[in-house]
Amino acid sequence: VNLRSYQHYITAEPPVTSRTLVQSKFFPWPVKSVPFASYVSYGLVRLGANAFAGMGNLLKVLTREIENYPHFFLDFEKHLPQKFINQMGNLLKVLTCTELDQGPNFFLDFENAQPTDSEREVWNQVNAVLQESESILSGLQAYKGAGREIRDAIQNPNDLLLQERAWNSVCPLVIRLKKFYSFSLKLEKALQSLLESLTCPPCTPTQHLEKEQALAKQFAEILHFTLRFDELKMRIPAIQNDFSYYRRTISRNRINNMNLDIENEVNNEMANRMSLFYAEATPMLKTLSTATTNFVTENKTLPLENTTDCLSTMASVCKVMLETPEYTSRFNSEDTLLFCMRVMVGVIILYDHVHPNGAFTRSSKIDMKGCIKVLKEQPADNVEGLLNALKFTTKHLNDETTPKHIRSMLQ
Repeated sequence: VNLRSYQHYITAEPPVTSRTLVQSKFFPWPVKSVPFASYVSYGLVRLGANAFAGMGNLLKVLTREIENYPHFFLDFEKHLPQKFINQMGNLLKVLTCTELDQGPNFFLDFENAQPTDSEREVWNQVNAVLQESESILSGLQAYKGAGREIRDAIQNPNDLLLQERAWNSVCPLVIRLKKFYSFSLKLEKALQSLLESLTCPPCTPTQHLEKEQALAKQFAEILHFTLRFDELKMRIPAIQNDFSYYRRTISRNRINNMNLDIENEVNNEMANRMSLFYAEATPMLKTLSTATTNFVTENKTLPLENTTDCLSTMASVCKVMLETPEYTSRFNSEDTLLFCMRVMVGVIILYDHVHPNGAFTRSSKIDMKGCIKVLKEQPADNVEGLLNALKFTTKHLNDETTPKHIRSMLQ
């Protein structure tokens, strides 16, 4: 393979440490004396018959010091030699953060990814849960509350008709709130199933995301739903008012030995759990954060890096997709842009809760400056809730290890 004839030489130089490594292992010449593509050509010649098999490792050597740009393995066996040359040039441009001339090389297809045979069992289980998500959001969006009825009942404690009207208004709402809470438990199990599939050995998390795009899409859909649910919930203060009135009233009626059919639906233990759930500003996100933390704790034989690398890789891929016109031009709908932003923010928050040092430290594998910058380039109405989620639902933003410029970007 002779890449010296390749016309579009890569003009950007690799980081100093990578240049030093490359020169000492493969090349006798000063780094600046030949085009970067020629180094790759010479490296392939030195690798000989094992060139294609070792390409993944060579690329990792060439890009080891480039943070936040995941290096995805390109399947060279499915391309003709001339196509290989073109793809090689493009791939190196991605990995060295240079401009893309011939289109993106890796696209996480959030719109059309379909399960392979190996994914189907988990995909079917998760899909059964996700099919309920739109009805949950519709039910939450239509939630009007019983504020007027409760207010009338409180102001007229001796009016039994108003007391009955308030109670009859609140009970169906509480049953609906129970449905939302029960769905969060299903979502928790679905998330853990996906984490298990996307982090299990021997594949790396990056390889999982690349090969199991249908599961990656479902993971993204869970995060997308979660942030949408929490955004809606924060705009409906009636939820907590209704539930507080329900708990006060049911306690009073229990003291009076009244027979309450609704306790068959929402017993005292369930009411306590629901109360804790709705007391959170972002209850679904809290559920997923706890589920991810529990997943790491319960799977002691699985390295923590498998989970955090899965999350950081998804954040990096979303960031690159959002900031690269060649990627965004593939989206069939503008909604996919917002979907991608929500997913990026969701995995950042999960990473920040799971990783001991969080997402904001300089050693983080997530380019927080780049992620925040991408969000701020979008219309304010689309990202206000997402920026607030980074401000108020992350764990380590206000740590001393968080760079000041990152904190100031979120102020």
